[in-house]
Amino acid sequence: MQDTLRGALELTRPGNCVAAGVLTATGAFVAGIGDAALAAAVAVATTAVAVAAGNAINDYFDREIDAINQPDRPIPRGAVSPRGALALSGALFAAAIGFAAFLPLAALAIAAVNLVALVTYTTVFKGTPGLGNALVSYLVGSTFLFGGAAVGALDAPLVLAALAALSTFTREVIKDVEDLAGDREEGLRTLPVAVGEHRALWVGAGTLAVAVAVSPLPYLLGTFGAVYLVVVAVADAVMLYACYEGFSDPTAAQSRFKYGTFLATAAFVVGRAALLL
Repeated sequence: MQDTLRGALELTRPGNCVAAGVLTATGAFVAGIGDAALAAAVAVATTAVAVAAGNAINDYFDREIDAINQPDRPIPRGAVSPRGALALSGALFAAAIGFAAFLPLAALAIAAVNLVALVTYTTVFKGTPGLGNALVSYLVGSTFLFGGAAVGALDAPLVLAALAALSTFTREVIKDVEDLAGDREEGLRTLPVAVGEHRALWVGAGTLAVAVAVSPLPYLLGTFGAVYLVVVAVADAVMLYACYEGFSDPTAAQSRFKYGTFLATAAFVVGRAALLL
């Protein structure tokens, strides 16, 4: 029983849920929470629960691939049955819908699109070269928009959403290179399978270069203070190095890229805070 509960928790990937919730909170903070603190909190909870649901259903559909790429995950190792994972995902999706019903119409619309995207990612888009990466990138970027929509302001988080989506695309390509053996075994036509590892990594590098080039834009638009430029420059450097590292060690690059993403989020927060002080 204890192993089952532990496996169910692992299915949700709590770290990813917290990270997604932080991005939504950041979007709300940048947009200006004002008197909408409760709505922002509900949006954060909705994001975390929806991501948990998406992770669980992803593991359900990926159970055969994970038996090759990630045999220690809950379903391949027998801690959670496929039916149990599906039931958990359904319950979490229902909870996310319940939370989203209390949010403004724009936030509710984003939530509806994202819930459909979470379900269709593994079943439709994951094995399509580039499209699966683009969908995940949209989902990550949209967490900023969701936070802004929850407090009634979409303009400020829009650039942040685009920057997050571009950098996430690169990270997803590196992840596909890391998972190449299992994806090829299962017949998934991810970008590295379709065009080769190095070409896929160069596509990811080009996307990241665009994100880095436009990363000063929030400062130039007056959304963030000068401290943003300092912190985002460090984040850019970490992500660029991770992209370079991906050509030789995609597993290490994946881990390093997450640090860069965290620093970029920190840059958004301190950049906005600098204007409020």
